[in-house]
Amino acid sequence: MSTPDIAELGDRVKAASRVIAASRDETRCEALRGAASALRDAEVAILAANQDDLDRAGRDGASATVLDRLTLTSSRLAAMAEGLETVATLHNPLGSIVEARTLANGLSVQRVRVPLGVVGIIYENRPNVTSDAAALCLRAGNAAFLRGSSGALASNKAIVTALRAGLAAAGLPQDAIALVEDTSHETAVRFMQLNQVIDCLIPRGGPSLIASMRANATVPYVLDGDGICHVYVDAGADLDMAEKIVINAKVQRPGVCNAMESLVLHEAVASSMLERLAKSMSQVSLLGDERAVALSSAVSPASDADFDREFLDLIASVKIVNSLDEAITFINDHNSGHSEAIVTADQDAAEQFLTRIDAAAVLHNASTRFVDGGELGLGAEVGISTQKLHARGPMGLEALTSVRWVIRGEGQVRL
Repeated sequence: MSTPDIAELGDRVKAASRVIAASRDETRCEALRGAASALRDAEVAILAANQDDLDRAGRDGASATVLDRLTLTSSRLAAMAEGLETVATLHNPLGSIVEARTLANGLSVQRVRVPLGVVGIIYENRPNVTSDAAALCLRAGNAAFLRGSSGALASNKAIVTALRAGLAAAGLPQDAIALVEDTSHETAVRFMQLNQVIDCLIPRGGPSLIASMRANATVPYVLDGDGICHVYVDAGADLDMAEKIVINAKVQRPGVCNAMESLVLHEAVASSMLERLAKSMSQVSLLGDERAVALSSAVSPASDADFDREFLDLIASVKIVNSLDEAITFINDHNSGHSEAIVTADQDAAEQFLTRIDAAAVLHNASTRFVDGGELGLGAEVGISTQKLHARGPMGLEALTSVRWVIRGEGQVRL
């Protein structure tokens, strides 16, 4: 059977989106539970497809970070299935009344949550995104139009087959979850320009994908951008706590967007922190400014560009500052709008940081690794928005809805 043209597939997804928008919430939940069951039943086939992707990536010289993002295991697949079931238990945002009032002329005015329609997801080597994004889109009454990378194509096809089985079992159109199998650059650009099909486009990938979006997309989009995240250790920090948070933020999973990429140290604690980290975080390459290099032999000189890099690896930049004000200015100048943390026992310093830092998420005495849809109670996320319009931060069900004005009258006419 030939692969459908992207425009033809888009028309089918659009038609399916209208059925999904009108469907009962319980039916969508049934589809998610069926998809979870189908994922578990297809474990052998999905892991075999994933191994094909991994073998090809290995032959192509993929980095350890890329391979980690691409890898599926029995436990990761189980987590994906559990994620589908969790999304089915979340509060349904559709139909909720955001605002209601009665005007002086007697008109009843409400703003009510409704689906976006067709949500396009364009993403790189993260096959778990396939199920997470599809689940959230479906539960919020949307169709999920997916365009993954060539590197994860076999995995994505196997996963989508299982997800569509869940839709079919619930009596919903299978094209409510559809995968673009042509992974060429030309088709990606066409995908970004399907104005008559896609209502909102969400990219999940690196700088080259974001640059392509900015250059080519003609449909509305929400940017899931770089994660240049900082942890600032203030003069008033508990250093045992700070060490624990820094290690977790950098080491637990360095190849993800909410990992720490830059460590900012107040001069009062810089020497002690660097001495600690040289021992406890020795696997991480530290690239620092002149003051950091002078304080520790474990720190190598950083270039100016290193303070604006998303390493996605066991590498971090180090900046030493004289004050909280300098730390805030530095972070606002170099962050990507994702997640920023302060470690301090000084409540006034913490409140200043939380108020003045410009980012989607700010944390006090906690690791940046918590900025994740699942960790924050959203069940899953379709992405982490680093822009300010429509949605910001981890995007769960509510972020995949819009609002409609519902106005009820009794024959009123405008004078």
